[in-house]
Amino acid sequence: MDKKEFAVEIFLAGVESVKPEILLPGRVALDQNVLSIGARSLDLNNTENIYVIGVGKASASMASAIESILGSRIKAGHIVTKYEHSIPLKYITITEAGHPVPDENGIRGTKSILLLAHSAKAKDLVIFLISGGGSALLADVPEGCSLNDLKKLNNILLKSGANITEINCIRKHLSMVKGGMLAKAAYPSTLLSLILSDVIGDPLDVIASGPTVPDPTTFSEAIEIINKYNIRNDIPENILEILIQGSMGLRQETLKESDPCFLNTSNIIIGNNTLALENSKLKAESLGYQTRIISNSLNGDVEEVAEYLFRIIVEEKQKMSNNKVCLLLGGEPTVKINGHGLGGRSQHLALLMARGIKNIPGITFLAGGTDGTDGPTDAAGAVTDSNTYWKASNQHMECEKYINDFDSYNFFKQVGGLIMTGPTNTNVMDLIIILLED
Repeated sequence: MDKKEFAVEIFLAGVESVKPEILLPGRVALDQNVLSIGARSLDLNNTENIYVIGVGKASASMASAIESILGSRIKAGHIVTKYEHSIPLKYITITEAGHPVPDENGIRGTKSILLLAHSAKAKDLVIFLISGGGSALLADVPEGCSLNDLKKLNNILLKSGANITEINCIRKHLSMVKGGMLAKAAYPSTLLSLILSDVIGDPLDVIASGPTVPDPTTFSEAIEIINKYNIRNDIPENILEILIQGSMGLRQETLKESDPCFLNTSNIIIGNNTLALENSKLKAESLGYQTRIISNSLNGDVEEVAEYLFRIIVEEKQKMSNNKVCLLLGGEPTVKINGHGLGGRSQHLALLMARGIKNIPGITFLAGGTDGTDGPTDAAGAVTDSNTYWKASNQHMECEKYINDFDSYNFFKQVGGLIMTGPTNTNVMDLIIILLED
């Protein structure tokens, strides 16, 4: 089998292992009238109604798994997921909405979620399913600005080079549902959040902008982030004015740890990048590779990440004691886009690596998003090897031009290497697979 196919197999093994239909049945169980979620057990004899709400790219498959466990015990439910990420549900309704830029559907779907949350009473149970993409899909418009203002802001943030923690700090301070606010809406019911993490280190306040957890950040910090990336003059004036008002105490802050609504709230991580890496490792070993997980927290600008990975490859090549080695990394690099091409951070990273490894034989490199969509494309990422650069050159394609234009998608479309999975209905950041052979 071609080494690129091996790399794709290893990638897919990681993705499959973190799908909700595999994760949730192992973490949520119903024994007669006792519902067990992790270490938490609830006697449903004391529960009047069960509501299921959710947001994110994986929320439909998470909802399907919950339906298979609870069935008709679910009183009502609603989730918001990305376009083309729905699956048939029986007891829970779905809104498909815009991601990574929020749209009108997201606002409508969020209103449906809030309606259910507000309807929950003290003896009710609300199960909130959270996965990557929730920050854009859980959408509301703050008083004093428009949806178009939010769309413009999101586009600017996504191209600024800011990381997800910084982006979500700003998002939380432009919302009455993020930053713990959904927990307040569901109070005094019992609220259980089941979370598929797409953020390095699994910080609960960052995943989907922390709708059910206390928020330690402030309006002033949001303004500092805007200044850090020199986008103050680019973002809509209405947005900036809201943040300034908040920093002056004229708008409500996000909820802090002392708020009583958190006494009724539990947040449980059900899957993350580490789990995907561990299963990719098992697959690589079954294919005969001596395998090591290098990191589950890869971050920073994609060009710096490429340099870091190149150094690792050179070092590993020099000390190889086995003729087949697999190195695994996970995380979420950032990319500051200057060109007008088409691609995503994983494809751009693969293109940078195609240039970097062109004179080192025996290297195969894959970078892919576990959600199946890298940037505004239909590819999950790309796989390249030591010959890709030269293959492109023989086709009169200048690799440097595609790098400068940020046009990685069209580069790999012509030379080969795009990974096409379609929506995977999960999301635990990116996986990087490096295969080294003598």
